[in-house]
Amino acid sequence: MDLSRFTAQHPPPAPPPCTRLRWRNSALHSSAIENHTEIQGKSLTVTRTSGEQFAELIKTPRADNAVLHGPRCPAVRGTLCLTGHHLIFSSRRKEGGEELWLLHANIDCVEKRFVGSLGTIVIKCKDLRIIQLDIPGMEECLNIASSIEALSTLDSITLMYPFFYRPMFEVVEDGWRSYLPEQEFELLSSVTDEWRLSCANKDFSVCPTYPPVVIIPKCIDDEALRKVAVFRYGGRFPVLSYYHKKNGMVMMRSSQPLTGTNGRRCKEDEKLINATLRPGKRGYIIDTRSLNVAQQARAKGGGFEQEVYYPQWRRIHKCIERFNILQESLIKLVEACNDQSHNMDRWLSKLEASNWLTHIKEILTAACLAAQCIDREGASVLVHGSDGTDSTLQVTSLAQIILDPRCRTIRGFEALVVREWLQAGHPFQLRCAQSAYSNTKQKWEAPVFLLFLDCVWQILRQFPCSFEFNEQFLIMLFEHAYASQFGTFLGNNENERSKLKLTQKTMSLWSWVNRSEELARFKNPLFEANSLVIWPSVAPQSLQLWEGVFLRWNRPSKFLDEAQEEVLNIINYNRELQAKVNALRRQLAELETDDRMQENLTDSTPVRAPWLRGSVDLNENPLLPS
Repeated sequence: MDLSRFTAQHPPPAPPPCTRLRWRNSALHSSAIENHTEIQGKSLTVTRTSGEQFAELIKTPRADNAVLHGPRCPAVRGTLCLTGHHLIFSSRRKEGGEELWLLHANIDCVEKRFVGSLGTIVIKCKDLRIIQLDIPGMEECLNIASSIEALSTLDSITLMYPFFYRPMFEVVEDGWRSYLPEQEFELLSSVTDEWRLSCANKDFSVCPTYPPVVIIPKCIDDEALRKVAVFRYGGRFPVLSYYHKKNGMVMMRSSQPLTGTNGRRCKEDEKLINATLRPGKRGYIIDTRSLNVAQQARAKGGGFEQEVYYPQWRRIHKCIERFNILQESLIKLVEACNDQSHNMDRWLSKLEASNWLTHIKEILTAACLAAQCIDREGASVLVHGSDGTDSTLQVTSLAQIILDPRCRTIRGFEALVVREWLQAGHPFQLRCAQSAYSNTKQKWEAPVFLLFLDCVWQILRQFPCSFEFNEQFLIMLFEHAYASQFGTFLGNNENERSKLKLTQKTMSLWSWVNRSEELARFKNPLFEANSLVIWPSVAPQSLQLWEGVFLRWNRPSKFLDEAQEEVLNIINYNRELQAKVNALRRQLAELETDDRMQENLTDSTPVRAPWLRGSVDLNENPLLPS
């Protein structure tokens, strides 16, 4: 059995010399500074620190003669071992032995079944894989199942693996300092001087979910900013999201204004967003709620910008669903993808009932609208919903991918994720606490970031040559958002990350991704830099199910891998031929240059009779008359 199909977070990148490992998603896998333990006569690594700290939670640390089952693979017998942060399964093969490492944080649901004295544990993961373990002995099975449940539902963030993880690769870049607001502002200030950095939120007192430093219009002082923050829900005042170099138009984002039923206004808020308008120009406010929902929010103290106070702005409502509706959609979609009935009508019915592609269409439509207002209408845009932490960020980030070729590069996309998701306060800890399998009651979980990545994949599929990164890069980000050895996606905002001291105590994902050996795996071989705006189709016929995420554990990947390898071979061969063509062209150009120089020399030399070129011996030239 090839365990590489089940490879889970996060085994060592360089396995112990006496262990043979085969990984499918090695991009996610690294190890901490660890002790060695013997399992099946092999040297396996088990985290010492976490093992001691969580010893009371591990009732049965090891089970021999366990059997691992997985979709489309035969069963394999081996030894199961539990550590503080990993479930490790080692096959019993002496030659070519394989191991499965599964990070406890990646476990979404644990189910138990018993047949006589044989117990079965079904583990459903946040990355959508399902594995089954047969454990001999009812008590042993119960102990292991309860241990896995306890270790996969730790309450404290500081007990999670990123705080124990130590990289075994050379760290050449501090990912925590790769995409600071000051660096983004430096790029902005090279093309315009109408904006400034504000440190009014340096202690997170103005807005607890914003970063300490934000970019705002230069004409707005910090005192006015504080008044605007009081007028906006959660203190999320309008900040710069994107500056369009082509025409100087901008996109800002915020939360809803607290107008309430009495029509409250804030002149500082009006001045702030009007500062983004050019003389005689109008702007657009894209509200990601339906008009009905926005009016209901107004009755509860929230609301929307009133035309009488914002006469230069036109408000457009583009409804994007939130929270429990999106989570239910993901659950239904995954259930449809796992349906093995092979009934076409049933599959299509379940796929449609999930409404997943409908949500994709709604988000892309709103993003295209924002991009169209900026690029084609020459108007600035303000985007907000209610909180400004979910659908707002989907729209602003996707609009930038459409408009800005930099966001379609690897580092540009990383900067986008940091700026528009992490620093902007998307609550990753809440949204990604559960995936599609959890049985616990839903609270704040929602696949908001996964929907964003799915939308990016839809655009990538329509413009396969315009992106520097490939599909695996997006899948990697999805997996790390839900479970990771890195601290990048921990916490709900910069305020929480600061209190957790993540920059000092954990490793950044970007420190690992941006190593040359890793970047090579995430680069799109078809990429050709495209400086143009790209306009994706949002027609239903243009949107497809993201099989790379939702069907990857249910289908064989052999033929897809072979096809991808063949594509790479063709591309490399084409590059070799192109290099030869270029070399021949250079040679031809050099020969043509030499010929022209020779012709010029010939033309510039005067023709003289032989007897005029110095002395001539008449006896040596028989053609001359004697």
